[in-house]
Amino acid sequence: MAQLQVVMAQVNPVVGDIDGNIALVLEQLKTAESADKPSLYVFPELVLTGYPPEDLLLRPSIKPRIEAALAKLTQAPKDVYVLLGYPRMTEAGLFNAAGLFKNGELLFEYHKQCLPNYRVFDEKRYFQAGQDDGLTEIEGFPVAISICEDIWQETPMAKSVAAGAKLQLNLNASPFRREKQKDREALLSQRAKQHGVPIAYCNLVGGQDELVFDGASMAFNAEGECVARAASFAEQQLAVNFVYENGSVSVQANSANLAEYPDSLTITYDALVVGVRDYVRKNGFKGVVLGLSGGIDSALTLAVAVDALGAECVEAVMMPFKYTSNMSLEDAEEEANTLGVKYSVISIESIYHSFMDALAPSFEGLDADLTEQNLQARARGVLLMAISNKKGYLVLTTGNKSEVAVGYSTLYGDMAGGFDVLKDVAKTLVYQLSSYRNTLGAAIPQRVIDRPPSAELAPDQKDEDNLPPYDVLDEILSLYVEQDYSEAMLVEAGFEAATVQRVIRLVDLNEYKRRQAPIGTRITQRGFGRDRRYPITNRWKSGV
Repeated sequence: MAQLQVVMAQVNPVVGDIDGNIALVLEQLKTAESADKPSLYVFPELVLTGYPPEDLLLRPSIKPRIEAALAKLTQAPKDVYVLLGYPRMTEAGLFNAAGLFKNGELLFEYHKQCLPNYRVFDEKRYFQAGQDDGLTEIEGFPVAISICEDIWQETPMAKSVAAGAKLQLNLNASPFRREKQKDREALLSQRAKQHGVPIAYCNLVGGQDELVFDGASMAFNAEGECVARAASFAEQQLAVNFVYENGSVSVQANSANLAEYPDSLTITYDALVVGVRDYVRKNGFKGVVLGLSGGIDSALTLAVAVDALGAECVEAVMMPFKYTSNMSLEDAEEEANTLGVKYSVISIESIYHSFMDALAPSFEGLDADLTEQNLQARARGVLLMAISNKKGYLVLTTGNKSEVAVGYSTLYGDMAGGFDVLKDVAKTLVYQLSSYRNTLGAAIPQRVIDRPPSAELAPDQKDEDNLPPYDVLDEILSLYVEQDYSEAMLVEAGFEAATVQRVIRLVDLNEYKRRQAPIGTRITQRGFGRDRRYPITNRWKSGV
């Protein structure tokens, strides 16, 4: 009988900080000094560069930097096995690699076979595909190594099991999206049960630009049961004991190691918090500033920011105009006071009129239109960007996915900023998340949730004066943007043809705006970012 403790270290590296990331690995390995049995520490995919490193992989200095980092593994505790991911440059090209080390010596190296090139993934741009079965031996265990996408495809694990593997180790950088955990667990259960081999699945955690990684590393026994699960959105070590006896590997389960995966609203809110926290901290901003309008989008954005950074790092500014209601003024002040952030009120009346006076010769003889409404938003954008420049704060914009989709926003106005917290959050989900947030503690006044949404750029203005009802709009957008439904398919699904045509036209027409919009945390299977790339200039017809 052979025993092996596998410790999955789900860590939060910083992309490009190779020195910092190897230091993070070595810090995690300090816990191995007290191990009472042979131990293997498993780290996520490309942990030394962070994920995704994108075109940093094309820099000539990547090879010596990685080699210098790997050389530091001689500092790891003696006789501990370390399995971690990094890019490997060879004469055959660049590979997405996982190396098995002991006492600083490379014992085995595996190259990822299946390179994803869909949605947010672009690995074929950088890497060559590996061919090996990934089989090696650790303390008498016939173990197979694979990397992320390899487990989602049939061939790699089938190949390794056919070669004699009795335990599958899978290194991951699997980005979060809503409901993805169900897909992961169903797949891993199927793979383990299909081959009769346990699986240890180690995932990355943390935020990187628009992507967030939720961790939730797991172990499955040979019967396909999840017997260990780490927490979501938290750095953690998940230790699982495996026993190899009579030609098979069993898992010594410990119920204390089986963390619950949160429900859909909880995990989505957590993803937004982590996305803001890591973008701000990893990019060195002192804090954030946002325009607080008294509406639901800015209220939810404020709550996320406070939960991510602490109230002391958040500033909110109410910028009223003559159309701003007393209700909005009261609600914005209540939100700021409840959450304890720095709050100020700066009227845009004089700024707006100065702009209009300067523009009077150019506007002479022309009727008022959307220009005057947009000018209000742009006056606010100027103020927020000035505060950002002066204080080193990141401006958070507050547009939701529904508005971003149809262009219900103003370039260089409410779109001015560095990070859009709700960019991938549909308006209907904004309401659900706002109600959820209030279950954690007071944050958003109930009448903000109950009142009809309005940009308050004109007298008695309501969003539905210009848009279909949000419950209808969001259903159409989900099908059109995330699932590529055509106009004909949407009409067949039961939506009114005129409404479908209007929404599609707005989405297509406003691609130019989205190209100039700030990034924001991705929570769906297709956000407006790296996984949806449409040409601005095009004459594609969406009717079929």
